[in-house]
Amino acid sequence: METIFDCVVVGAGVAGMTSAIYLKRSALKVLLLEKSAPGGQINQTSMIENYPGFQKIDGITLANKIFEQVKALEVEYRYGNVEKIEKKDDLFLIQTKKEEIWARSLILATGRSSRKLNIEGEEKWIGKGISYCATCDGMFFKGKKVAVIGGGNSALEESLYLADICESVTILNRKDILKADIYLQEKVKERENIFIKYNTEITSFLEKENHFMGVKLNEKEDLLVDGIFVFIGKIPETPYLKELSLENKNGYIVVDNTMKTNIEGIYACGDCIQKEVYQISTAVGEGTIAAMSIKKNHF
Repeated sequence: METIFDCVVVGAGVAGMTSAIYLKRSALKVLLLEKSAPGGQINQTSMIENYPGFQKIDGITLANKIFEQVKALEVEYRYGNVEKIEKKDDLFLIQTKKEEIWARSLILATGRSSRKLNIEGEEKWIGKGISYCATCDGMFFKGKKVAVIGGGNSALEESLYLADICESVTILNRKDILKADIYLQEKVKERENIFIKYNTEITSFLEKENHFMGVKLNEKEDLLVDGIFVFIGKIPETPYLKELSLENKNGYIVVDNTMKTNIEGIYACGDCIQKEVYQISTAVGEGTIAAMSIKKNHF
């Protein structure tokens, strides 16, 4: 049999990397497994202003700082998209597209992904007029007109980021009030090139000669923009739950106060779990608790 890890951490976001740091410092053999870049969702955050220790820091920089700690501890790190997890007696078999990995315990920290509009034609225009990450794609629209879909903190934070790059930013909010924190609303209203349209929903996409031209609003108004950025919430990245019979609520993994799931040896933390607050600071705490629970209860 191949190497058996004491713990495999699936997902290298803030929660996953924190877990890996604590597990390694507890002298356990740990593998950190990630299908994308270390940092997860914070790589898509232009500016963070509520994380203790940093008055302001962009998401990519914070992710890199945490990953530097992971590397300094010589935590084993691999790229891999988990397709299936099975329990085999007292071990877990993690299957990726490339390999099979064995572990005595698991920490699931796979986070969330952006919710889509689910409007006909959306898939066609992804990367050609539709984006879910202003930090990733904002510069493609330098000096152009864009729209941001959503009224929460993420939508307004990314609108402020885009306002520094684009000619104009139009926020499309389906309700008559914004959900974002008041201080963000005030900052947005101070910007002369940010406009807000309330009680507005996209009903279709506009195109001309196979080029993205904008969106139709409420089935009657055309908004001509070069691109749209969608921030209407997140959905948990937990497709592997089908094979595991993990207790979940709407796809979010249910855990107790030690981050333990209903399956012995499996813990979960970060944005993939059912909880009240989804913040970087809570993800750090949950990652710590999950790692220390494994150390205490299994080794």
